[in-house]
Amino acid sequence: MLATRWEPWTELNRLSREMDRLFSRGGNGGVMGVGSFPALNVREDEDNVYAEAELPGFHMDDMEIYVTGNQLTLKGERKPPEHEGGTWHRQECSYGKFSRMIELPGDIDSEKVSAEFKNGVLHITLPKSEAVKPRRIEVKAN
Repeated sequence: MLATRWEPWTELNRLSREMDRLFSRGGNGGVMGVGSFPALNVREDEDNVYAEAELPGFHMDDMEIYVTGNQLTLKGERKPPEHEGGTWHRQECSYGKFSRMIELPGDIDSEKVSAEFKNGVLHITLPKSEAVKPRRIEVKAN
């Protein structure tokens, strides 16, 4: 039987994010609100945590990435394209600022974080802090 510890604040934060996402998309005329955010995948291996965010149409100059302890914050702004003249018939793409903070599975060595933006996907490599990496304990036998 797998025993997990129930963390009510984690559940409340997840519920809050889902509510923000539910009410900030589609009903605001295509403008991203503070609660809007890009799709994000997070995975880990023994040494790193990896985050990928879908950000088509973004420029890295309009993105900010912060890592504090076990929190990753992405902030950015997608600016609308500039067109002179003409009339919009449909404008479904979202523009504006967003901010998203997620809790990572452990503390991160923020000095070694790296990010790459390729084909509209932001790839962030977050090395785990030495304190949270699994450590093999040698057992001494007498």
